[in-house]
Amino acid sequence: MEALVEVAVVPVSKVRTAAQAVGLIGDGAVVAVNASSGLCCPDAVLQALGQRFEAEGHPRGLTSVHPIAAGDMFGTLGVDHIARPGMLTRIIGGSYPSGPTHAAAPRIWQMIVAEQLAAYNVPSGIIFDMLREGAAKRPGVLTKVGMQTFVDPDQEGCAMNASARQAPLVARVRFAGEDWLHFPPLHPDVAIIRATTADENGNLSFEQEGATLGAMEMALSARNSGGLVIAQVKRIARRGSLRPHDVRVPGILVDVIVEAPDQLQTTATAHDPAISGELFCPLHTFRPPEFNVAKVIARRVARELKSGWAVNIGFGISANVPRVLLEEGRHGAVTWVIEQGAVGGIPLLDFKFGCAANAEAFVASPHQFSYFQAGAFDCALLSFLEVDAEGSVNVSRLAATPHRTAGAGGFVDITARARKIVFSGTFNAGARMALSDGRLVIETEGRVAKFVPRVDQVSFSGLRARAQGQDITYVTERCVIRLTPAGLVITEVAPGLDLQRDILDQAKTPLQVAPDVKPMEAALFHPGPIGLTP
Repeated sequence: MEALVEVAVVPVSKVRTAAQAVGLIGDGAVVAVNASSGLCCPDAVLQALGQRFEAEGHPRGLTSVHPIAAGDMFGTLGVDHIARPGMLTRIIGGSYPSGPTHAAAPRIWQMIVAEQLAAYNVPSGIIFDMLREGAAKRPGVLTKVGMQTFVDPDQEGCAMNASARQAPLVARVRFAGEDWLHFPPLHPDVAIIRATTADENGNLSFEQEGATLGAMEMALSARNSGGLVIAQVKRIARRGSLRPHDVRVPGILVDVIVEAPDQLQTTATAHDPAISGELFCPLHTFRPPEFNVAKVIARRVARELKSGWAVNIGFGISANVPRVLLEEGRHGAVTWVIEQGAVGGIPLLDFKFGCAANAEAFVASPHQFSYFQAGAFDCALLSFLEVDAEGSVNVSRLAATPHRTAGAGGFVDITARARKIVFSGTFNAGARMALSDGRLVIETEGRVAKFVPRVDQVSFSGLRARAQGQDITYVTERCVIRLTPAGLVITEVAPGLDLQRDILDQAKTPLQVAPDVKPMEAALFHPGPIGLTP
């Protein structure tokens, strides 16, 4: 009888070059990408994928899925690497790379406008839901998020162009006696994700990242659909050397590891340890907002908050509200929650928007969106491009320069059931204004009205908000407006303005004036503290 011989099993290495990794992607694949602009963007893999198409003409006919935009207009190309006619024929995105009006439009926007692919703008949270439904082999997403907005097939059905309108993605259905929106499950053939470290088994940790976004959900969806998971990382560690609590995506879900030691942490940022929670910054290092019209608006927005609230914050003027609280000695009075996953701390600005310093926790984006979609938080601070007579808001489309706005992102998920929303922005576009002796001075009037009879696209439905009893406020430098059952009502007016000339005549839709209309607080228009006590 022969003796049994123990044979050592030598694991096959998962490490590949970026070129080798993308060589595994076939024609017609559905490719899901985990990113938020430059944050967690697997740019080296996307670049290699675009280069392969340039050299070989393959893979062709891809569908790309981006719950949040991959790449930006400031150095991280992201989806633009693969925005090539013939290579990409369909894109499902929560948001898209955006930037200044004067800059050349990203290639993906050029393709959308030129009808070179079918493009959809689906709320970010719903895309994550579609991936989770695909992973669990369920029949799709039933949701009321997006009803009576551009998401609804009764309006635009998420279609960004005619090519998308010919292949509808969302349907209105009747279920259990109610109307719902139905989105199909997503079954990615490939998921491209990014982390900081992979061990040789493919276990992934995110210790230098500002979020995990939906890395786990995306990997699980691809794996459960029989697909391929490619993970770009900064470094590779010895097998089994990562602490299990640090592993956010297990190696059993990862097929290929691509090392990219020069990957940026986020947009135009090599590495800031405060973003990843490796360093907690002293509060005095956060610069206060400059005293100007935007700060006046941010201060008035801050007046709407109450101590102990959990508050979502969006891009634009509202992003300065955390620094207003800090300047007023009220840091920590509310807890900030952002869609990328940070809870607490101080949300960051400019290129680092979507990240937070001194965060208390990092939550996976799909979980954060479940929290938002249910309206479990207390208040959302968001921006507006246009507001119409019904109180509806457009933030997602600017027809003249589409790349100026990123699309809806998580806006629709956040506003669908939010108990209280404070929208902020300047009253019109293009005005030159100054602050003098505690008064607002309009030096040159703006040429583009923001309060209009009908918004170009309904990102938020004022009609639905009223039906649901949501508390809606619009804060501008000239006035404060409330959404009431009777419509838009001016409740406060900035000192130094003539109500008729400077406000009512500058709106292209009628605004009502409250019988008890009052001046906006004078302290808002002076540079000193306003005595904020939320």
